[in-house]
Amino acid sequence: MVRTPLTAEERERGYALGRALQHARGRRSAAEVAMQAGISLDTLRKIERGAIAAPTFFTVAALARVLGLDLGALADRITAERRLAS
Repeated sequence: MVRTPLTAEERERGYALGRALQHARGRRSAAEVAMQAGISLDTLRKIERGAIAAPTFFTVAALARVLGLDLGALADRITAERRLAS
């Protein structure tokens, strides 16, 4: 299966998501958060650096749960950050 390349907007949204999750993680180790969310450490690292720009909803929901984030507030934060950047 060939994936459609991401647009610049989708890539920027992925970077914003990664920054927001990394900020919310704070001093907690990436390994601890990944384990509690039920994802691999490699996947979390890729999301945080924007290499996985469009993670599945369930992955984001699991990370939000572990990090104590409201999904709506997380979406608002990403939108606001992208507006400031443009």
